[in-house]
Amino acid sequence: MRIGDLTGELSSLAFVVNMTSLYTLDLRNSRISDNLASVDFSKFVNLNYLDLSFNSITGKVTPNLLNLNPLEFLFLGSNNLSGILPDMISPSLTTIDLSYNMLSGRYPSWVNMNNLHVNLVWNNFGIDNSNNSILPSGLNCLQRDTPCFDSPSYSSFAVDSGGSRPIRGSDNSIYEPDDASLPVASYYVTNSTRWGVSNIGRFMDSSNGSYIIYTSRRFTNTLDSELFQTARMSPSSLRYYGIGLKNGMYSVVLQFAEIFFPDDQTWKSMGKRIFNIYIQGDLKETDFDIKKQTNGKSYTAVQRQYTVEVTNNFIDIHLFWAGKGTCCIPDQGFYGPSISALSVSSYDGNGEGDPGSQRNSTTSRTGLVVGVVVCVAILGFLALAGAFVWRQKRRRLEVEMEELFSIVGRPNVFSYGEIKSAADSFSDSNILGRGGYGPVYKVGYISNKIKQL
Repeated sequence: MRIGDLTGELSSLAFVVNMTSLYTLDLRNSRISDNLASVDFSKFVNLNYLDLSFNSITGKVTPNLLNLNPLEFLFLGSNNLSGILPDMISPSLTTIDLSYNMLSGRYPSWVNMNNLHVNLVWNNFGIDNSNNSILPSGLNCLQRDTPCFDSPSYSSFAVDSGGSRPIRGSDNSIYEPDDASLPVASYYVTNSTRWGVSNIGRFMDSSNGSYIIYTSRRFTNTLDSELFQTARMSPSSLRYYGIGLKNGMYSVVLQFAEIFFPDDQTWKSMGKRIFNIYIQGDLKETDFDIKKQTNGKSYTAVQRQYTVEVTNNFIDIHLFWAGKGTCCIPDQGFYGPSISALSVSSYDGNGEGDPGSQRNSTTSRTGLVVGVVVCVAILGFLALAGAFVWRQKRRRLEVEMEELFSIVGRPNVFSYGEIKSAADSFSDSNILGRGGYGPVYKVGYISNKIKQL
């Protein structure tokens, strides 16, 4: 059973209590407000997939749920669950999402089990020497009120989503690669703990859904086409974090382009990717549609810029699929948010590699280049227009001369050699007089064309 992305009144879990034969129970984002213990999941002996994420469910994560033997996928993120986690889990579990709750205590030993995807981001787990050995890398940087840095040291960062190598953008920022494998329920924090990324969700009816997408096509409406040749995609929730930022006002630039839905007249062009954009928990865009921003064109860059305040040395950029758009075009598993690149920069311009100040500088240089190109184009146009007018006047004069010659006859034309020979090499003895342009000579016959003057 799948019910999701509802609006209206809150509901409870009472209606599923007796549905113990279910294989899949997906109630994601369904405005459920209840205690998790209100349902005895130990009776759901066939349950393989349970998604209760993005609701208002309270209580503790009970052992009978985590030890349910057929259960493989468990999504309980973005609720109000609290308490400590059980020490044991079912060996059938491959995915556990408990992010964005109020869980506390120590990390259980199973968080580092092989072949288990676990996301425990944004809880209240304690960080001490006793559990450092099992602490997943970077997770201490993504807990509530437990910063992993001694003092804030950054005022900018830039990410090429899905990219495999650093790229210098036209804004002179270095976009760091983001090619970590983040399937189903996972996260990643850079070695420098400057930024991180978290992914939640499993593509419905698709075992091969792509979390990173690629293309070799060139993109329009951008000077940085290479940044858009990769993108990170999520079937539910994709978050980027800035860690250890200095407090203050920041500019957040998000860059998108549609890769998989062509802009031709085939059925594949009917695909729609719609999602919401949150920054610092505030809704910035509702039902954001990349292709709609480009009048239906694919492979065209779209940029969104927002001004936000950082008050706790941390920034949270959240792209959330609210169940809208298509799910199965061109194939199963092509829906949900997608992003090509992002950059975050402080307004004060004092940060190392601050994309904001560099962007302004680049904008000035770009404006200068555009101005020069426009001036050259105008001068070229004027030159072509002048040449065209001159050519038209010359052609009109030639036509008028031809009309005159047809009336009075065409005059005889002699070469300089013929005239020089007839004037005896312009001998002084042949001078008849002088005019305004010099001597006037007497000539003899010129090629039998004229008589002696």
